[in-house]
Amino acid sequence: MALVINEEQNMLKSSAKELLDLKSPISHMRELRDDNYNQFDVDLWKEMVEMGWTALIIPEEYNGLNFGYVGLGQVLEEMGRNLTVSPMISTVLVSTTLISFSKNEVLKSKLFDEIMNGKKLCSLAHEETSHHNPNINLSIISKNDQKFILNGKKRLVIDGSISDYLIISANNESSGKLELIILDSKSKGITFNNKVHMDSKSYSDISFNNVEFSNNDFLSSNDDGQKLLSKTLDIACIGLAAEMLGNIQQAFEMTMQYLKEREQFGVKIGSFQALQHRSSIMFGEIELCKSIVLKALQAIDKDDENLSELASLAKSKLGLTSKLVTNEAVQMHGGIGMTDDSDIGFFLKRTRVTQRIFGDSNYHLDRVAKINNY
Repeated sequence: MALVINEEQNMLKSSAKELLDLKSPISHMRELRDDNYNQFDVDLWKEMVEMGWTALIIPEEYNGLNFGYVGLGQVLEEMGRNLTVSPMISTVLVSTTLISFSKNEVLKSKLFDEIMNGKKLCSLAHEETSHHNPNINLSIISKNDQKFILNGKKRLVIDGSISDYLIISANNESSGKLELIILDSKSKGITFNNKVHMDSKSYSDISFNNVEFSNNDFLSSNDDGQKLLSKTLDIACIGLAAEMLGNIQQAFEMTMQYLKEREQFGVKIGSFQALQHRSSIMFGEIELCKSIVLKALQAIDKDDENLSELASLAKSKLGLTSKLVTNEAVQMHGGIGMTDDSDIGFFLKRTRVTQRIFGDSNYHLDRVAKINNY
């Protein structure tokens, strides 16, 4: 498959850019940050819902658009360019993906309708350690008469503080298998410890203390919990890579514009050969990232058997390149790049957090090596 987007995907990308440039410039992110770290603009979210973004990857049989992940990737890329603060990652990219793999048709119909219409927000609660390790899960599901009981702790839950539902991974005490359940975030026994990270977004550490739920709350079935979670994490990594691609493209373009305007010793600093060399390296790396991300997005839509490897390739490459580009961008902006008055620093802060979510570059490089039997 050619590494280009089709006309419909390009139209979606253009409409996303138009909306976000108008309603969600970087100054809007500043306003939310200064408003006690507000996690999203309700009015902007309603417009995203009206644009159909929440229905992009929901199958047609549930009244979704079934537009595919290449299309969603274009939206996430444009959001990355504008540092847009919204529940798209947690609710649409991660939660909708996981729900779509579930065999619980009653839950799927209910949740898809609520997500598409913007009525409910969801988050995945899985991480339990300071570094991503999907194989560590100490949360336990036990059974008490006709009720199930959940105990455990989760860390770094994206948008946990604003979510209506939590999708939680835990080990079944009787079978020893990983299960996935979805609970109301206001259920008795759930407590939140919300923390603002350097990207000005809130992430939650959540404790579950004897939380009761029923058999109807299971998203997993027949011991398929690990399979559902693994595939969801692969897709989430590709979506985050798409967002980081938007981050680094915008940071690069802002830096090139600054080099053309800033004068030193009576000449534009863009004429300095050393800066030209550094800029050309960034340009080449970004072009590679474009191909990797699009290839990975296409692999999701084709259900490619190499999805896991492509997901880790995309996440590792974008993590490394985002560090390179944002570091260079701040340095080339000189002293002002380190100040809050300059927008360029926000791109560095955002990518520093994003590249660690669901595994940093080192984790994914190691994973690629293991997949290829090294």
